Amino acid sequence: MKNIAIFASGSGTNAENIIKYFANHPHIRVAVVLSNNANAGVHERAKKLGVPSFTFSRADFEEGFPVLKILAEYQVDFIVLAGFLNIISEAFLNAYPEKVINIHPALLPKHGGKGMYGMRVHEAVVAAKDKKTGITIHYINEYYDDGEIIFQADCPVSAQDTPETVAQKVHILEYEHFPHVIEELLS
Repeated sequence: MKNIAIFASGSGTNAENIIKYFANHPHIRVAVVLSNNANAGVHERAKKLGVPSFTFSRADFEEGFPVLKILAEYQVDFIVLAGFLNIISEAFLNAYPEKVINIHPALLPKHGGKGMYGMRVHEAVVAAKDKKTGITIHYINEYYDDGEIIFQADCPVSAQDTPETVAQKVHILEYEHFPHVIEELLS
């Protein structure tokens, strides 16, 4: 059995989708959810789906050991960032080389980097008058949105689209593709 840890900072819709996808999988399961935000909606979603969740402090995350200890307790093989807004420390990169992935709500390298998350990305896509946008699933390295790209999927952006309508299109791609890519990587 391959055990996944999901790191999330917000509402947890992608985390919920991933947990549900692997709920009855014979070889992969979401073992634990971790967050840097005690008030994140992801905790309630995890609880409803029977997955333990924990909040960690900035100090614990930067040090690495306290969070790595939780990952070891749950025998985590793979880390999925799903709306997690902190840069991953060297301690995690060393403990999980090529085993930490993220999803970004645009076609990297466009609209990535520090501060580019959530609606900020969709606003940038609309402001740039991009003809398409999408998702990028990539490995994590020591820089924001800079790791090796694993998968991209795109959708059209029309002149009538708003950041909100772009977000809706991107969410559809996230829900459709993220669990499948995780499954392929772990199979």
